[in-house]
Amino acid sequence: PFINKFYLQSQLNKFGVNFSQIKHSQKPIAMLRKNLFLLLFILSAMHSCKREESVIDAVVAASTQLNATYGTQPLQNMDVYLPAGRSVASTKVMILIHGGAWSVGDKSELTGFVDSIKKRLPDYAIFNINYRLAAFPNNLFPTQEQDVKAAIEYIFSKRNDYLIGDKFVLTGASAGAHLSLLHAYKYNSPVKIKAVIDFFGPTDITDLYNNPGVVPRQNIAAIVGATPASNAALYQQSSPVTFVSSATACPTLILQGSEDPLVNAARQSAVLRDKLQIAGVPVQYVLYAGKGHGDDWGPDTFFDAFNKMQAFVALYNP
Repeated sequence: PFINKFYLQSQLNKFGVNFSQIKHSQKPIAMLRKNLFLLLFILSAMHSCKREESVIDAVVAASTQLNATYGTQPLQNMDVYLPAGRSVASTKVMILIHGGAWSVGDKSELTGFVDSIKKRLPDYAIFNINYRLAAFPNNLFPTQEQDVKAAIEYIFSKRNDYLIGDKFVLTGASAGAHLSLLHAYKYNSPVKIKAVIDFFGPTDITDLYNNPGVVPRQNIAAIVGATPASNAALYQQSSPVTFVSSATACPTLILQGSEDPLVNAARQSAVLRDKLQIAGVPVQYVLYAGKGHGDDWGPDTFFDAFNKMQAFVALYNP
């Protein structure tokens, strides 16, 4: 095939060989054969290296980053699980938020969730976040809401670094489910949440105070920093049910125990279901008969819950 003389000279220059020397040599054929053989060998090696580099670039390895920071405070950190072969174009995101009455708990409690999600949704990037915990008079509402917002904004801003897309799903348990629902319904920027998975989360903080169950209402007031009588607006702004509308809410999977002593199924989860249905927002409500607040669910119940999660996100975050 035709080889441009100037390109040939540029390659020969790397080895101290001048094309004109070959042309005017008294032994042009021998020298040409020698140097063409060398050049073809070099070009073949260069092509092979470039091909290997392109293959390596195409296969992005899985990565785990524990205790990565999204803010300056000690509890503003997260565990990051990035799948192999990820890309900005195709990799979806699931963010996990732990429970603990907004005052205790740690992301490590959801490590088991990470393993179950990886098995069912291996192409998802998973971010398991911590947030500042309420301890009167510090870190009261809406500190936890603000931390979740800050974490999501940080993750979204680092899409090109993480090689992830813009299809986000939120999953939380108990207080973490409340924070997931609140963010998913209340904030549409910088990214609109595609779906939210609610494991027995409070949905109406005012009702939680007025009908506290086994949690004394003074504990709730200590976390919020007020009572509904002294700051009704804060309770409303901290309740996911306040923000249910066809324009703001996203598809929601509610997983609830019928005998939950902390989050009343009828007054919290069923109320959210009804509001979502009235607003025309897709919702699936799963009530596990005889089950409490997650601690007594057992492997079979969680297995069923994760299977339902897998089917739900496949439908609403394709």
